[in-house]
Amino acid sequence: MPPCPLAIGSAGHAAAHAIERARTARGYSQRQLAARVTALGRPMTFTALSRIERTVRRCDIDDLVAIATALGIAPQTLLAGPLMPPGAAGVGEI
Repeated sequence: MPPCPLAIGSAGHAAAHAIERARTARGYSQRQLAARVTALGRPMTFTALSRIERTVRRCDIDDLVAIATALGIAPQTLLAGPLMPPGAAGVGEI
């Protein structure tokens, strides 16, 4: 039986949505952003970008850094999204 791929967690979902929001805010199509990422030396098709945004494909750290650079933002900006639903207690909270 082949191993099951790891599920995309809450941080992955938040990053995927942050990528899509930043891309659309800048007026880039998926094809345009993928071309910008590729021009930076990280080959990416628009299909791969679409799969990242739809959380069908995991976004690895190299992809995240290249996408952030292509968007003109710091990588941590894409990771700053909410990790838990509103009202959920975080670490150290009661």
